[in-house]
Amino acid sequence: MNPGALNPLELAAGITKRPVVTLGGEAVAQVKDVVLDAANGRIAGFTLAGRGLLAGPLRKSLPWAGVRSLGADAVMIASADALEDRAAVASWDETAAGPVRGAGVLTDRGLRVGTVLDVVVERGPEGRAVAIEVDSAEALGRHQRKVFLPLGARPAMTGDTLLVPAADIEYVVDDIVELPAAVGRKRLMEKGGQHAAGTEGTP
Repeated sequence: MNPGALNPLELAAGITKRPVVTLGGEAVAQVKDVVLDAANGRIAGFTLAGRGLLAGPLRKSLPWAGVRSLGADAVMIASADALEDRAAVASWDETAAGPVRGAGVLTDRGLRVGTVLDVVVERGPEGRAVAIEVDSAEALGRHQRKVFLPLGARPAMTGDTLLVPAADIEYVVDDIVELPAAVGRKRLMEKGGQHAAGTEGTP
Protein backbone atom coordinates (compact mmCIF):
# COMPACT_ATOMS: atom_id res chain seq x y z
CA MET A 1 0.00 0.00 0.00
CA ASN A 2 1.22 3.48 -0.85
CA PRO A 3 2.13 5.01 2.57
CA GLY A 4 0.74 8.38 1.44
CA ALA A 5 -2.63 6.93 0.49
CA LEU A 6 -4.15 7.68 3.90
CA ASN A 7 -3.51 11.41 3.44
CA PRO A 8 -5.98 12.79 0.85
CA LEU A 9 -3.63 15.68 0.05
CA GLU A 10 -0.46 15.62 -2.01
CA LEU A 11 1.94 17.86 -3.88
CA ALA A 12 1.18 18.39 -7.55
CA ALA A 13 4.79 17.48 -8.37
CA GLY A 14 4.16 14.03 -6.93
CA ILE A 15 1.51 13.30 -9.57
CA THR A 16 3.99 13.41 -12.44
CA LYS A 17 4.71 9.98 -13.96
CA ARG A 18 1.53 8.56 -12.37
CA PRO A 19 -0.14 6.13 -14.79
CA VAL A 20 -3.42 7.02 -16.47
CA VAL A 21 -5.55 3.88 -16.32
CA THR A 22 -8.93 3.06 -17.84
CA LEU A 23 -11.69 1.36 -15.88
CA GLY A 24 -10.90 -1.65 -18.05
CA GLY A 25 -7.42 -1.80 -16.51
CA GLU A 26 -5.42 -0.48 -19.48
CA ALA A 27 -2.58 1.96 -18.74
CA VAL A 28 -2.80 4.37 -21.68
CA ALA A 29 -0.34 7.10 -20.63
CA GLN A 30 1.39 8.72 -17.69
CA VAL A 31 1.12 12.25 -16.30
CA LYS A 32 3.75 14.66 -17.59
CA ASP A 33 2.57 17.93 -16.01
CA VAL A 34 -0.33 19.12 -13.87
CA VAL A 35 -2.13 22.18 -15.28
CA LEU A 36 -4.06 24.35 -12.82
CA ASP A 37 -7.26 26.35 -13.23
CA ALA A 38 -6.60 28.94 -10.53
CA ALA A 39 -9.80 30.88 -11.14
CA ASN A 40 -11.72 27.89 -9.81
CA GLY A 41 -9.05 26.53 -7.45
CA ARG A 42 -8.74 23.13 -9.10
CA ILE A 43 -6.83 21.01 -11.60
CA ALA A 44 -7.62 21.86 -15.22
CA GLY A 45 -6.07 18.65 -16.50
CA PHE A 46 -2.82 16.92 -17.36
CA THR A 47 -0.34 16.92 -20.19
CA LEU A 48 0.73 13.36 -20.91
CA ALA A 49 3.71 11.22 -21.79
CA GLY A 50 3.90 7.68 -23.08
CA ARG A 51 4.58 4.75 -20.80
CA GLY A 52 8.12 3.42 -20.40
CA LEU A 53 11.60 4.84 -19.86
CA LEU A 54 12.10 5.92 -23.48
CA ALA A 55 8.60 7.28 -24.05
CA GLY A 56 8.29 10.99 -24.83
CA PRO A 57 5.45 13.53 -24.63
CA LEU A 58 2.15 12.59 -26.25
CA ARG A 59 0.09 14.79 -28.54
CA LYS A 60 -2.85 14.01 -26.30
CA SER A 61 -3.87 15.58 -22.99
CA LEU A 62 -6.39 14.74 -20.29
CA PRO A 63 -8.86 17.50 -19.32
CA TRP A 64 -10.17 17.16 -15.77
CA ALA A 65 -13.69 16.55 -17.12
CA GLY A 66 -12.44 13.18 -18.37
CA VAL A 67 -11.03 12.08 -14.99
CA ARG A 68 -13.07 9.65 -12.92
CA SER A 69 -10.78 9.95 -9.90
CA LEU A 70 -7.30 11.06 -8.91
CA GLY A 71 -6.01 8.16 -6.86
CA ALA A 72 -2.84 7.64 -4.85
CA ASP A 73 -1.43 5.24 -7.45
CA ALA A 74 -3.23 6.06 -10.70
CA VAL A 75 -5.39 8.62 -12.49
CA MET A 76 -8.57 6.78 -13.44
CA ILE A 77 -10.54 7.43 -16.64
CA ALA A 78 -13.50 5.65 -18.20
CA SER A 79 -11.68 4.85 -21.44
CA ALA A 80 -9.02 6.16 -23.82
CA ASP A 81 -11.76 8.30 -25.38
CA ALA A 82 -11.27 10.70 -22.43
CA LEU A 83 -7.96 11.82 -23.95
CA GLU A 84 -8.13 14.91 -26.15
CA ASP A 85 -5.83 16.99 -28.30
CA ARG A 86 -2.91 18.44 -26.33
CA ALA A 87 -4.19 21.99 -26.90
CA ALA A 88 -7.32 21.25 -24.83
CA VAL A 89 -5.23 21.47 -21.66
CA ALA A 90 -2.14 23.35 -22.85
CA SER A 91 -4.29 26.44 -23.48
CA TRP A 92 -5.08 26.62 -19.76
CA ASP A 93 -1.37 26.81 -19.05
CA GLU A 94 -1.15 29.91 -21.22
CA THR A 95 -4.35 31.73 -20.23
CA ALA A 96 -5.22 30.81 -16.65
CA ALA A 97 -3.21 32.58 -13.97
CA GLY A 98 -2.51 30.21 -11.13
CA PRO A 99 -0.50 29.73 -7.96
CA VAL A 100 2.64 28.67 -9.81
CA ARG A 101 6.06 27.67 -8.55
CA GLY A 102 8.22 30.70 -7.87
CA ALA A 103 5.35 33.14 -7.28
CA GLY A 104 5.66 35.45 -4.29
CA VAL A 105 3.04 35.14 -1.53
CA LEU A 106 1.71 38.44 -0.20
CA THR A 107 -1.01 39.03 2.40
CA ASP A 108 -3.79 41.56 1.90
CA ARG A 109 -2.00 43.68 4.52
CA GLY A 110 1.10 43.95 2.34
CA LEU A 111 3.29 41.43 4.17
CA ARG A 112 5.45 39.10 2.08
CA VAL A 113 5.37 35.64 3.64
CA GLY A 114 7.32 33.54 1.17
CA THR A 115 7.58 31.94 -2.26
CA VAL A 116 5.46 29.16 -3.75
CA LEU A 117 7.37 25.87 -4.08
CA ASP A 118 4.44 23.69 -5.15
CA VAL A 119 0.66 23.36 -5.05
CA VAL A 120 -1.14 20.83 -2.85
CA VAL A 121 -4.12 19.09 -4.42
CA GLU A 122 -6.86 16.93 -2.97
CA ARG A 123 -7.27 13.44 -4.37
CA GLY A 124 -10.71 12.25 -5.43
CA PRO A 125 -13.23 13.27 -8.09
CA GLU A 126 -12.90 17.07 -7.73
CA GLY A 127 -9.15 17.69 -7.95
CA ARG A 128 -9.20 20.81 -5.82
CA ALA A 129 -6.06 22.89 -5.20
CA VAL A 130 -6.32 23.33 -1.44
CA ALA A 131 -2.94 24.66 -0.29
CA ILE A 132 0.54 25.73 -1.30
CA GLU A 133 3.96 24.63 -0.17
CA VAL A 134 5.89 27.78 0.70
CA ASP A 135 9.54 28.64 1.18
CA SER A 136 8.76 30.87 4.14
CA ALA A 137 10.03 34.39 4.70
CA GLU A 138 11.11 35.83 8.03
CA ALA A 139 7.64 37.30 8.56
CA LEU A 140 6.26 33.82 9.29
CA GLY A 141 8.81 33.19 12.02
CA ARG A 142 10.00 30.16 10.06
CA HIS A 143 12.59 31.79 7.80
CA GLN A 144 13.67 29.62 4.84
CA ARG A 145 11.66 26.63 6.02
CA LYS A 146 9.12 24.73 3.95
CA VAL A 147 5.62 25.24 5.32
CA PHE A 148 2.09 24.65 4.05
CA LEU A 149 -0.59 27.33 3.72
CA PRO A 150 -4.25 26.42 3.03
CA LEU A 151 -5.88 28.35 0.19
CA GLY A 152 -9.36 29.78 -0.23
CA ALA A 153 -11.73 28.46 -2.88
CA ARG A 154 -10.58 31.02 -5.47
CA PRO A 155 -6.92 32.02 -5.06
CA ALA A 156 -6.13 35.56 -6.23
CA MET A 157 -3.13 35.64 -8.57
CA THR A 158 -1.82 38.95 -9.87
CA GLY A 159 1.16 38.73 -12.18
CA ASP A 160 3.78 36.74 -10.29
CA THR A 161 2.19 37.31 -6.87
CA LEU A 162 -0.36 35.21 -4.99
CA LEU A 163 -2.51 37.30 -2.64
CA VAL A 164 -3.83 35.64 0.53
CA PRO A 165 -5.86 36.96 3.48
CA ALA A 166 -3.62 37.83 6.42
CA ALA A 167 -5.95 35.80 8.66
CA ASP A 168 -4.96 32.64 6.78
CA ILE A 169 -1.48 32.74 8.30
CA GLU A 170 -2.86 31.15 11.47
CA TYR A 171 -3.51 27.96 9.47
CA VAL A 172 0.13 27.51 8.41
CA VAL A 173 1.57 24.09 9.34
CA ASP A 174 5.04 22.60 9.07
CA ASP A 175 4.17 19.17 7.70
CA ILE A 176 1.79 17.89 5.02
CA VAL A 177 0.59 15.30 7.55
CA GLU A 178 -0.89 18.18 9.57
CA LEU A 179 -2.39 19.86 6.52
CA PRO A 180 -5.76 18.02 6.23
CA ALA A 181 -6.74 19.25 9.71
CA ALA A 182 -5.63 22.81 8.88
CA VAL A 183 -7.61 22.77 5.62
CA GLY A 184 -10.63 21.48 7.54
CA ARG A 185 -10.37 24.31 10.09
CA LYS A 186 -10.15 26.90 7.32
CA ARG A 187 -13.20 25.46 5.55
CA LEU A 188 -15.18 25.57 8.78
CA MET A 189 -14.16 29.19 9.27
CA GLU A 190 -15.21 30.08 5.72
CA LYS A 191 -18.57 28.33 6.12
CA GLY A 192 -19.12 30.15 9.40
CA GLY A 193 -18.34 33.48 7.75
CA GLN A 194 -20.74 32.77 4.89
CA HIS A 195 -23.47 31.80 7.35
CA ALA A 196 -22.93 34.98 9.37
CA ALA A 197 -23.07 37.11 6.22
CA GLY A 198 -26.27 35.40 5.15
CA THR A 199 -28.00 36.08 8.45
CA GLU A 200 -27.06 39.77 8.78
CA GLY A 201 -30.16 41.85 9.18
CA THR A 202 -32.31 38.83 10.06
CA PRO A 203 -34.56 39.68 13.00
